[in-house]
Amino acid sequence: MIHPHSPNQLRIGIVGLGYWGPNLARVLNSLDNCVVTVLCDRDPERLKAFGQKYPMALTSVDAAEIMTTDHVDAIIISTPTKTHFQLAQLALTNGVHTFVEKPLATSTAECDSLIHLADTNNLKLFVGHIFLHSAPVAKLKDMVLNDEFGEIYYMSSTRLNLGPVRYDVSALWDLAPHDISIMLELMGSPVAVNCSGLAYLNPSNHDVCTLNIHFEDNRMGIIHVSWLDPHKKREMTVVGSKKMAIYNDIESLEKIKIYDNGVEFEDLSHQDDTTYADFRVSYRYGDIHSPRINEVEPLKAELMDFIDCITANKQPKTDGRNGRDVVQVLEAADLSLNQKLGDVQLSTLKRGDSVKEMKLVK
Repeated sequence: MIHPHSPNQLRIGIVGLGYWGPNLARVLNSLDNCVVTVLCDRDPERLKAFGQKYPMALTSVDAAEIMTTDHVDAIIISTPTKTHFQLAQLALTNGVHTFVEKPLATSTAECDSLIHLADTNNLKLFVGHIFLHSAPVAKLKDMVLNDEFGEIYYMSSTRLNLGPVRYDVSALWDLAPHDISIMLELMGSPVAVNCSGLAYLNPSNHDVCTLNIHFEDNRMGIIHVSWLDPHKKREMTVVGSKKMAIYNDIESLEKIKIYDNGVEFEDLSHQDDTTYADFRVSYRYGDIHSPRINEVEPLKAELMDFIDCITANKQPKTDGRNGRDVVQVLEAADLSLNQKLGDVQLSTLKRGDSVKEMKLVK
């Protein structure tokens, strides 16, 4: 039996009820402007359990079946990364608005194909870069736009935990998309990427990775990810010429701390005094404060935006092109990591080109 709904409610189906799917179902079920009408998972037992929890939704183990049903207006894909492209392609081909959890696909070529398909069919393609819908990241973005950091020198992030270990993708593809999406939001388009890492549990999957993203004007982003760390950590640092900030996503209250700290150089080369070095360094230690942030659950904010983009015909902030930008960095990082190459230059990459054709610098 299908869930009764009003004409103002968007009918949404969820494909994939494993790690993240239950959270999607929970939040969607709490919203008034949508209704979960279809649930899909390859595991019959898991599907049966969710069918009992949401008895008014149709259930199916066949994704193709629910994509062709007339009971959905939109589909959310929360399945292993390697299945994203095929499922999203199927949904868009059948005229269904599509939300894909990060990363959008496994290559820039696949992303370009999905973007073209969504544009051609006048459909919304939305990517689950959840942190771009969070209040702390929005606050950092406001600070960048208001020049509160001054010139941003670099950003660094650590995303660590003991598990959960994935078998379909590396720690780079599983964890780094969050931090890549934030850094691109705050610092713009990258110029080059290099990556190093090691695989301990499975020779084909790196468990620990360090990714360096180079931006114009001598700026850099540093991302360290691991699912083999004893201490859970979700922290990002922004270092600017005027101010600095630490964003700790695990912190319950003061997620952002702003430091009025800095380093200044005084040029003394003009002085005729051999007792002075050419430059003198002075350090500024100012106040530390935590701005008030009115935070909504990021997943709720993200899903509300997805629904609003469909009902109000708005362009998603995290659209297919945003998803492609992140995948481009990941694909280039893989090239650097697996072939042990130097910087993979992104500045000459044009939309639609293969990342394999990029210039490599050893």
